[in-house]
Amino acid sequence: MTSIIDAVTTAMARGAAARPVIGGFPYLAEAMRQAGITMNYFDVPSQSMVFVTDDGVVLQPGNLLHSEPTVMPPFDETALIAALRADQQGRTTFPEFVRATFDAGVVRYEVDLIARTCTYLGAHGERFVENYAAVELPPVEPTSTGSSR
Repeated sequence: MTSIIDAVTTAMARGAAARPVIGGFPYLAEAMRQAGITMNYFDVPSQSMVFVTDDGVVLQPGNLLHSEPTVMPPFDETALIAALRADQQGRTTFPEFVRATFDAGVVRYEVDLIARTCTYLGAHGERFVENYAAVELPPVEPTSTGSSR
């Protein structure tokens, strides 16, 4: 099972390294897809991620946005779209994006890495689906074997 965790960790690192500041999410998603991850679930209040592969499912625990009971804001599609566009334009960090989606009433989002969609969900079944573009990642640099010539 450790190999699945290693594959997820490596994919996340590769995606982060290839990700440009503006329009970077598709690069992260493509790195996950190439590593065999088919779905990614993100729980906004707990910031936990679940990565689904054919070989198993990996949970990456997150950090709670709130440590005490909190009333969730109602789902606000306009605020969600504003948060998405700000992130896509490189004007927010990931923690700021997560906070903005929470403030827009998003309880979780689901990334279908095969269909290239992100579905943002509210507590009462509200949903907003956005497609993202296919991208090409830079090639992986070969690792050094320690031999010299």
